[in-house]
Amino acid sequence: MNELNLVNNEFLRQFEVTVNETLARIEYSEQERKIFLTKLSIPEEIQDKEFEEAFIVKVLEFIQDKNLRVVPTSPKIASFVRRNRRYKELLPVGIKL
Repeated sequence: MNELNLVNNEFLRQFEVTVNETLARIEYSEQERKIFLTKLSIPEEIQDKEFEEAFIVKVLEFIQDKNLRVVPTSPKIASFVRRNRRYKELLPVGIKL
């Protein structure tokens, strides 16, 4: 998978990646040093498991670099974090998946 160019669109409160002129996004809400990842939207034209996982990893690395905690409320993102233990350290204290 070629390098994804992640954009944090703070105005729309979503992370965005454009692939072949098609926009994929993860919507979020931010409060008290936590980011709630609420919705994953990947258009059918670019939907594929490898892309989805690379996009989620890119967003989680961005959050980690900002020293924030993540609360994945989107089922697909929560499932990804559950399967990939290294991202569980990003969860706030008391949050279990």
